[in-house]
Amino acid sequence: MRFAGLFAGIGGFEVGMANAGHRTELLCDVNAGAEAVLKRQFTDVPYHSDITTLKSLPSGIDAICAGFPCQDLSQAGRGAGLDGQKSRLIAEVFRLLSRRRVATVVIENVPFMLQLNGGAAMRAITDEFERRGYRWAYRVVDTFAFGLPQRRERVFMVASRDIDPAEVLLVDENTLIRPRTDVGRLAHGFYWTEGLTGLGWAVDSIPTLKNGSTIGIPSPPAVLLPDGKIVKPSIRDAERLQGFTAGWTEPAEKAVRRSFRWSLVGSAVSVPVAQWLGQRLANPGVYDGRMDGEFPASGRIPRAARFDGKRRYQVSIGVDPLGHRPPSLSEFLKDEGDPLSLRATLGFLTRTRRAKLRFDDAFIAAVERHVELLGGEIPPRAEWQLQLLGD
Repeated sequence: MRFAGLFAGIGGFEVGMANAGHRTELLCDVNAGAEAVLKRQFTDVPYHSDITTLKSLPSGIDAICAGFPCQDLSQAGRGAGLDGQKSRLIAEVFRLLSRRRVATVVIENVPFMLQLNGGAAMRAITDEFERRGYRWAYRVVDTFAFGLPQRRERVFMVASRDIDPAEVLLVDENTLIRPRTDVGRLAHGFYWTEGLTGLGWAVDSIPTLKNGSTIGIPSPPAVLLPDGKIVKPSIRDAERLQGFTAGWTEPAEKAVRRSFRWSLVGSAVSVPVAQWLGQRLANPGVYDGRMDGEFPASGRIPRAARFDGKRRYQVSIGVDPLGHRPPSLSEFLKDEGDPLSLRATLGFLTRTRRAKLRFDDAFIAAVERHVELLGGEIPPRAEWQLQLLGD
């Protein structure tokens, strides 16, 4: 297939599709850092910076990939839905489809869009595709089951006037059992910026890489290693955790501050997930209709569903298409990583004292040992409580 890559980011869709034998004919992304990366990594592909000024798609393309902005749809974001300034840009995809009919569209976004405002965003998108004569299927999948130690759930949707999307997205399922907490034997990834009302946490993997702030403030996770050290992974390891080669986003440093690379990596589509989709687009499977159920007329919508041209169905299928177990996180990380600072560790520990969340005792003990290794002092629990009461 010949693709147009819209909202291309650093090219996760495009690398994966190329690995599956497809070809990108156009790249489009407004971000200066992404542009620097794409122009370096895809030197022979035409580039357009702003989708709102793109008049039409190239003639002869078979499909579109569009990982449209998630800021207004994410649980940690603005919650504005498709009316938000960023996420409403999906309308530009439909504008371009009105100018040139393209057989197949692949989109990606955060799974929170399925419950935000009763799933209004996904309902609006599916309505639009149906009005245009497309069949569609969508499904939440987890990067962890594609051989990368990152817990990253994303919803992927395929809409097509040519093939049955259910035969692409909904034919592979190989459930992978997640490891359980085992401090001292396995590495544990967590977000040290949390700890009061929520904790991004993953066993023998990292939690979802985030896109950080809009001004380029990085938001890397921390990793508690089996030997008790707590480190922040390097940006090169973060690139590898998304399936890119280490150093993939280095060209961005000529256009934006170095720390913005974290945002670029956190926003990307995981390469092996895109490759699986590309392989299934080239070689569809056979859908098992016994997984069909009743699609809800209103309210929160299911994590997998399809439309066969006449009727919508809820689909009973999990988040693991391939079930490729990743290597252990401690073995996967190639760089030593910077120790989590004393200030960051104490801040996280303070929030855990205040939180209603229950933290594993061995994990908290490991965080306290890290404080001591950095030369800090941990007041007795009673003193922490008195201090917090005073605050």
